[in-house]
Amino acid sequence: MKTDVYSRVTDKIIADLEKGELTWRKPWNAGHLAGRIERPLRHNGIPYQGINIILLWAAAAAREFTAPLWMTYKQAKQLGGHVRKGAKGELVVYADTFTKTETDDAGKEYEQAIPFMKGYTVFNVEEIEGLPAHFYATAERVNPDIERIESAERFFSATGATIRHGGNRAYYAIGSDYVQMPPFETFRDAESYYATLAHELTHWTRHPSRLDRDFGRKRFGDEGYAREELVAELGSAFLSADLGLTPETREDHAAYIGSWLEVLRNDKRFIFQAARFAQAAVEHLQGYQPKAEAEAKAA
Repeated sequence: MKTDVYSRVTDKIIADLEKGELTWRKPWNAGHLAGRIERPLRHNGIPYQGINIILLWAAAAAREFTAPLWMTYKQAKQLGGHVRKGAKGELVVYADTFTKTETDDAGKEYEQAIPFMKGYTVFNVEEIEGLPAHFYATAERVNPDIERIESAERFFSATGATIRHGGNRAYYAIGSDYVQMPPFETFRDAESYYATLAHELTHWTRHPSRLDRDFGRKRFGDEGYAREELVAELGSAFLSADLGLTPETREDHAAYIGSWLEVLRNDKRFIFQAARFAQAAVEHLQGYQPKAEAEAKAA
């Protein structure tokens, strides 16, 4: 089952990349009350994490769902609803470990944690009938731009990262530990600026004093570089969702797609690892936020 899950997910992402599409660029749609620009949600409103964000964003984009809420057949039934006949569920995955007793060369028993992964099926609420009304509530159309941008400013400022402006390139310099950004005014729009900053701050988390993430990159454009760029791309997508931003696809994505395809074809598990590293990076950045703001978000 584990190998099947790895292959199914990675093959889908490879197929999208071959068409020039980024699976993790979610369908930004505020047509549902719970569907502000954010991560896919479980039936209880808790956001999905890691690879499941990518899987459900891709499914919503392909099938034009506006609601971000997903649940299992059993959960729908417990809430008084029923999945429509002929509805197609989507794969999500669950990773955990189990303990197995092993014997070493000296005949002594020890406990070893064995990782495993299993998949299960969820349905979007738009394919479920009879649920309580709030699962279907539509949003009022408002102009959230000012609030969203102010929130992004507060978020990035709270990290304490050194962010310099000037020139025409965005990058993270690990040796001097700073992020370089082009001037704000040179971006197409504010959201593109913040999405780019989220990308570079995901790189910022790789510093040895933070998450110490290293894929063995030796030079620009090698496999380790491609792996880190994929983590930063996913981190930007996840964080943009959390901050309510609708970023445009960066022009340099086309240059990365070939190297990402090579990595994913050679390692069916890496997209899972990349999503996990991106999740950890976002959580690290969220850890710098004021406690009151973090608690309000979790409420």
